[in-house]
Amino acid sequence: MNRKISSLFFAFLFVFVSGLAIAQHTSEGEEPAEKIEQKEGFNATKMIMEHIGDSNEWHLWTTKDDNGEEHHVSVPLPVIIKDNEGWHTFLSKSIAHGHEHDGYTLEEGQVVSTKGIQKATLFSIISGKQKADEVFFDLSITKNAASMFLSVIFMAIIFIGMARNYKKSQLPKGAGKLMEPVIVFIRDEVAIPNIGSVKYKRYMPYLLTAFFFIWFNNLFGLIPFFPFGANLTGNIAITAVLAIITLLITLFSANKEYWKHIFMPPVPILLYPIMVPIEIIGIFTKPFALMMRLFANVTAGHIMILAIISLIFIFRSPFLGFASVPLALFVSVLELLVAALQAYIFTVLSALFIGIAVAEHEHEHGHEEHAH
Repeated sequence: MNRKISSLFFAFLFVFVSGLAIAQHTSEGEEPAEKIEQKEGFNATKMIMEHIGDSNEWHLWTTKDDNGEEHHVSVPLPVIIKDNEGWHTFLSKSIAHGHEHDGYTLEEGQVVSTKGIQKATLFSIISGKQKADEVFFDLSITKNAASMFLSVIFMAIIFIGMARNYKKSQLPKGAGKLMEPVIVFIRDEVAIPNIGSVKYKRYMPYLLTAFFFIWFNNLFGLIPFFPFGANLTGNIAITAVLAIITLLITLFSANKEYWKHIFMPPVPILLYPIMVPIEIIGIFTKPFALMMRLFANVTAGHIMILAIISLIFIFRSPFLGFASVPLALFVSVLELLVAALQAYIFTVLSALFIGIAVAEHEHEHGHEEHAH
């Protein structure tokens, strides 16, 4: 019955939105959406990309005066630049709205040089396309970096407080009442089944840190006002670092059986030229999958919500709000589930990869005999 109601609800929304879109096109003489967008000056793509992207300032809102001139209200962030002239440190408000300072300005929230100097990138430096003395290094505290520091401070306050309470009493208090069941769940349902009851304690600090870091930042990204709303876990650099940490822990924890399986797989020797490269590639595809899964799912959720809301402004119809706002609210509620689910999946897969690397061959035989 519930499935039928859900299906009817979405069918109604689809028909309602389609009907409004057709009516809007008809009333505008079948003008394409691009012309409507240009006429009103609303660029949905730009708005969405600015929201999910990083920035050297924390934009709050934009207002228009009687003359139609836009006024942007933002929280300035520290700009830290190293170039061939030395270090440059100042607040982003010094280069915002077309202002220039020490040869730098802001364009679409990003620091750029007014002297034609390119920003240094890791891969360009490594590949030799850029020379260190011909570029500038941007070490600024961006919106994502500031959000990361806020989440770390938030986690430290909660878990240091929990640790102090546990020294006084074994009964959880305050936030511990909520966090303890989650910690026990990660231990009993993630770490022990995947790593084993003997070695799991060694990896619990990382698994718990990864889970709560991803979970909290996923939730913070759904809160639409300062100091939240940053798309931190939708930044591929963040997910890449988390995946690399999992990879390094896996490789440095791996035992002889793991490496033997990589370089001497249990197949005929004639298949080694095929299987060994595949096994080596598999070492790196696992963290790559971790990185892309978290990045894609979190970013897709933000884009979906913003795209649904943007329909109101694209078609210039307040009646569309009766469909888009409830649908966006429904997707936002789903994102609350996805926030925890993506943190759980990342933690489970990390524990699984570590467990494969530290598994003992004798234990595997013991499990097989027990199964038989």
